[in-house]
Amino acid sequence: MKITGITTHPVGNRWKNWLFVRVDTDEGIHGLGEGSLNGFCRTVEAAVRELEPMVIGRDPFATESLVLHLARDLYSEGGQIHGAAMAAIEIACWDIKGKALGVPIYELLGGLVRERVPVYANGWYQVERSPDAFARAALDVVASGHRALKFDPFGAAWRTLTRREQDDSIDIVAAVRDAVGSEVDLMIEGHNRFSPSTAIAISTRLAEYRPAWFEEPVPHQNVAAMVHVARCSDVPIATGESLSSVQQFTDLLSHGAVDIVQPEPVSLGGLGRTKIVAGLADAHYGMVAPHNAQGPVCSMVSLHLGASTTNFYYLESFEGFNEAWTRDIVIGDALVVSDGCVEVSRRPGLGIDLDWDALADHPYRPEHVLRLHHDGWERRVPQALVE
Repeated sequence: MKITGITTHPVGNRWKNWLFVRVDTDEGIHGLGEGSLNGFCRTVEAAVRELEPMVIGRDPFATESLVLHLARDLYSEGGQIHGAAMAAIEIACWDIKGKALGVPIYELLGGLVRERVPVYANGWYQVERSPDAFARAALDVVASGHRALKFDPFGAAWRTLTRREQDDSIDIVAAVRDAVGSEVDLMIEGHNRFSPSTAIAISTRLAEYRPAWFEEPVPHQNVAAMVHVARCSDVPIATGESLSSVQQFTDLLSHGAVDIVQPEPVSLGGLGRTKIVAGLADAHYGMVAPHNAQGPVCSMVSLHLGASTTNFYYLESFEGFNEAWTRDIVIGDALVVSDGCVEVSRRPGLGIDLDWDALADHPYRPEHVLRLHHDGWERRVPQALVE
């Protein structure tokens, strides 16, 4: 079997453009991948186009060789953009392999570990930034079958918070905890916002509400800062979504301070590298909770990782909180949450396909970017790029 062509499909999800990729073969089997990367949809699309000549004519079954070829032979370090372009192609190749062999991808990744994968909700707090509004929205999430939910209560904060701003943020956490009770896991999102001292002060106050983790409290570029916060925090620190190499995870884990890692299969270059990171975490007695803030293809990637990875913690899902058309473009089993878990798909490959013709009804728009330091970003509506 040989790869004969690659087509790219930017799609205008209103708060983050998605990039889907289709890889075709000479045996009539196609695979689908995704390379969505917030404000770099068109940039990743261009990177896929530049990688395409290196892929045409190659065997889609040889994913290890393919990724090595695309990463090493360019002799350039393209970070997340390079990783996203590789991942879109690599994921599609896994999909092709599964379809050709008639098995789900999880069978190719080591086999079934669990039939139901724990899931947490994200994107549900598209409401006024107040304790009451967050609490009411959280109750609706729990009523929909979720038993864990993540949210960023910090508004548009960057580096520091005034005492009033910090109090307001903690009040939101307290209101959500009071509303959902002690049995529901809360994950508090930091979005790389804070200085180390501010992050430590916040984590001290969060401990009372027993969150499962405090995520990305400081920027990822300085591993020493993240490690310092983790050692001082009374709440587990989760991080890793912005890392783009296995070696960066090796550095992070070597300090013995962080034991919840969040590899982003897109930024990292695909499924194969994500499984390597899961193994590194396991060697440090850590857990894996992949970042998954993209489209439905990436959700299926996380589902197959959850099905086949022993130290998998939680699957992140926006599925129930995007616009209805984002589910209509999917052919196959949608992610359905029941009692805090998602059933593993038994279909070959990823388990889904896309309605390729319908994608054109939702075009890319430059204003579809998540701007985390602008007031009201929680509502996830398009914002002007220049104000």
